[in-house]
Amino acid sequence: MNRSDNIIKRWVKCLLALYEKSSIWNVVFFSFTISAALAILLIGISLYSRFSQQMEYLIREENQALIVQANKTLDSYLRNLMKVSDTLYYSVIKNKDLYQEPVTEEFQLLYDANKDYIENIVLFTGDGELIETAPAAKLKANVDPSEQEWFTAAMSRSENIHFSTPKLQNLFVKNDGQYRWVISVSRAVEITRGREISQGVLLMDIRYDMIEQVFDNISLGNNGYTYLVDREGTYIYHPKMQLIASGAYQDSILDASDLQDGNYEEIFQGEKRNITIKSVGYTGWKIVGVTPAAASWSRPTSGIRDRLFIVFLAAFFMYLLFVVNSYISSKITNPIKELEISVKELEGGDLNTQVYVGGTYEIQHLGTSIQIMARQIQSLMDDIVAEHESKRKSELDTLQSQINPHFLYNTLDIIVWMIENERQSEAVKVVTALARFFRISLSKGKTVIPVRDELEHVRNYLMIQKMRFKNRFEYEITADEQAGQLATIKLILQPLVENAIYHGMEYMDGDGLIRVEAKQKGEDLLISIEDNGLGMPQDVADTLLTRETSEKEKNQSRKGSGIGLKNVHERIRLYFGQDYGLQIFSEPDEGTRIVIRLPAVPYEEWEKKDML
Repeated sequence: MNRSDNIIKRWVKCLLALYEKSSIWNVVFFSFTISAALAILLIGISLYSRFSQQMEYLIREENQALIVQANKTLDSYLRNLMKVSDTLYYSVIKNKDLYQEPVTEEFQLLYDANKDYIENIVLFTGDGELIETAPAAKLKANVDPSEQEWFTAAMSRSENIHFSTPKLQNLFVKNDGQYRWVISVSRAVEITRGREISQGVLLMDIRYDMIEQVFDNISLGNNGYTYLVDREGTYIYHPKMQLIASGAYQDSILDASDLQDGNYEEIFQGEKRNITIKSVGYTGWKIVGVTPAAASWSRPTSGIRDRLFIVFLAAFFMYLLFVVNSYISSKITNPIKELEISVKELEGGDLNTQVYVGGTYEIQHLGTSIQIMARQIQSLMDDIVAEHESKRKSELDTLQSQINPHFLYNTLDIIVWMIENERQSEAVKVVTALARFFRISLSKGKTVIPVRDELEHVRNYLMIQKMRFKNRFEYEITADEQAGQLATIKLILQPLVENAIYHGMEYMDGDGLIRVEAKQKGEDLLISIEDNGLGMPQDVADTLLTRETSEKEKNQSRKGSGIGLKNVHERIRLYFGQDYGLQIFSEPDEGTRIVIRLPAVPYEEWEKKDML
């Protein structure tokens, strides 16, 4: 005894020590699990002690009520059939001389009124001769009705109506080959033909699916079922009728033909079953309901007081569980909720918010860590933003400043030469174009300018270059009015036109042409620069915007390496995103076409946004 006490105390100490060292997840999980398990256990014990003795009784009563209802439905069908049989016999057959008055119309009328559950109505003589049938049918040549069981039963016990077991109706020729399962209802009748009165047999075949429909609507639980037997114990209906007929399944009839109506118990194949028996009126049939005892718990209780007791008991224990779990949850979750509020403020972008630090050790540590992390993120973001802005400005300034200084020197040389040769008017044009060229280049420090200004800038550039190259090429600049109002980055056309002059026009002899066109297409602004110069293979053109630039190419004073193209392309993508930039199309001896793709944004709209 002392040894067992020591073991228990040791286990208790271990559990307490484990609880004190457990994490918040373990505390919540095991506390909720234990409290819920205790509540369920208490409810289960109470329910079991309250209902274990009543459940079998309630199930039997409920099953008996269902079977009684099925019995009433079946009895109603059968009594209606008996009324039809009585009507045919006493109101039609017995009052007519069949030689003088055929009964075809009456048979057909009663058949039409009851054809939903009657397959056919037939009248035979005592020798099995067919007198009348509804609906009209032809008797099979090799069938003798007088040898049928229903026929002999009716002739031997003429005072009764006889019900056969289920059988296949095959007396008549069926053109469609479909023979239904039926239950034959037969009786002996007196037939008057002239002065002769003889015995005959009136046959009505009930559709077997009517019986099936009655029993298919009965549900005795997950494993319960019902079946129907006659007074000799022969199956009339069973849910496993085909398996029984084939010998693959066997059921216990429990000598139902000798038992009175009521509830019984039996052991079948080692399983306890509850049996409910109810007789079907005049026929001697009996409905048998079978419910395995183990399935009783799957049935709902029917007593209102019992249900109210269950609801009250469950509500009481749920209340206790709610109180205990609410206390435990509040001690754990309140600090977490406060921490969640702080985290939501951080998610909203306020990285300077004061993060809640409180609760258990884990929550305090988590709050402190989040606070430190938020401060570090804020510091890193500030550094990244400053570095990105600095890098972006530096790249833009560098790209904008990469205008070939030789252009200015050569232009000034042209102006000096014109003045020395007393060509003052042409010198004035060049000076004016040069002034406009640099005025637009400066653009009061703005990076984005209207398309019309950028086109004016490149027009001045082309006019100066045309004089310098002594009219080796012509140029055309076109733009629709809508495109001229859109916004573009300044100094993106001059490097491309310069590239076209040095690559395409340098070896032309007066027949060179450079076209510049600006237009809006949907949500895009497209500016194309096209020349009819030497061109290049398309695979070479495809590499101009992607290949690495060597130091030698970077140091070249003339744009002979394609560095101007790449700079413009990178500048556009840096400013507007990766979806925009240049496309180059070229073919040897045909020329080169460069398309600039920008977003179609009105300059006034861009200027307002920039001012904000």
